[in-house]
Amino acid sequence: MRVAMIGSGYVGLVSGACFADFGHDVVCVDKDPGKIERLKAGVMPIFEPGLDQLVASNVKAGRLSFTTDLAEGIKGAEAVFIAVGTPSRRGDGHADLSYVYAAAREIAAGLSGYVVVVTKSTVPVGTGDEVERVMAEANSAAEFSVVSNPEFLREGAAIGDFKRPDRIVVGLEDERARAVMAELYRPLFLNQSPLMFVGRRTAELIKYAANAFLATKITFINEIADLCEVAGANVQDVARGIGLDNRIGSKFLHAGPGYGGSCFPKDTLALVKTAQDLGAPMRIVETVAAVNDQRKRAMAKKVIAAAGGSVRGKAVAVLGLTFKPNTDDMRDSPAIDIIQALQDAGATVRAYDPEGHEQAALVLKDVAYAADPYAALEGADVAVLVTEWDAFRALDMDRVKAALKTPVLVDLRNVYDPAEMARRGISYSSVGR
Repeated sequence: MRVAMIGSGYVGLVSGACFADFGHDVVCVDKDPGKIERLKAGVMPIFEPGLDQLVASNVKAGRLSFTTDLAEGIKGAEAVFIAVGTPSRRGDGHADLSYVYAAAREIAAGLSGYVVVVTKSTVPVGTGDEVERVMAEANSAAEFSVVSNPEFLREGAAIGDFKRPDRIVVGLEDERARAVMAELYRPLFLNQSPLMFVGRRTAELIKYAANAFLATKITFINEIADLCEVAGANVQDVARGIGLDNRIGSKFLHAGPGYGGSCFPKDTLALVKTAQDLGAPMRIVETVAAVNDQRKRAMAKKVIAAAGGSVRGKAVAVLGLTFKPNTDDMRDSPAIDIIQALQDAGATVRAYDPEGHEQAALVLKDVAYAADPYAALEGADVAVLVTEWDAFRALDMDRVKAALKTPVLVDLRNVYDPAEMARRGISYSSVGR
């Protein structure tokens, strides 16, 4: 099949490359000429393990190409995906759908013959209806169906998630579109991946409900961690004890500094706003978002307490900047709030992240970036582990202790064993233990 992917960011590029790897003929379209030229040269706009090789192999095979010309990109396409950004709108927290609607208008203007227009972007319930209206208004002669096909890709594991998904959700309103989508995803039938055909509004809501539920699990275990600390319990044991219950499950029960990234913060907020507008407020999700926002800066207080009650004039080494490992994504990373709070308290910050320095420099000021973790630790009064990169899981603790001015480590991801740290003479603080 011929497929056009409008938007060559995280979702569009990964999805386009994976579809091409299935054997489809894919054109990725983006308005940014610099990005397209870099993609043609094999330079990825994001860090995602394995993506550069996947893109290169499919470009070489002639199945994947890049262009800034939307009209040319959609020519002859049987499915056109909208995979543009839907950031939180300034002022009210609603999802900004201007890029989605702009893409819909351009697609409609360039259509000749029937095509399935697939919304891959994360959009509030009812957006597909508006996309349909916008396209019909832009080109009353256009023949098309609008489908919702939300993505469930985890940054750092996106290729595996796309090729071996838990489920594929397709929201549609007509059988003609169903046949196209079934053929598009036919290669995944070999893996017995559940292909769910539902109503379009249901598909849109599934995406938001999934992210809100996962964000709730994270926030729940973080509050349990706080209780564990004052009650003298171990949150890791609590998490294991409840996670072994099949009704609950063990995933997303890892206490830490709060969630961040491109999805959970904006999607929980958008769901809250949509629910309020429709007169069905979601009090649990409202609380989850509020608690998570507060938690990030609260982690800075934990660092300050470990440093003796003040970090004024002290140097803090921060290990990990991105919101999670195996990505360079800094969007709503807990590290941002933690570092800014420490700087507000008078600390100087030196940091190391395997992939995040370039993106971090765009949002953080007055941070010195080190070449490796030990350089970041050198001469620091306290160290804080914020992101659980593999590079931080087996640090040489003798080197860590020798590098630090005072042997104080705050582990916000519970990577290390408290008893082992005590044996080594390191003042160690973690979350919920």
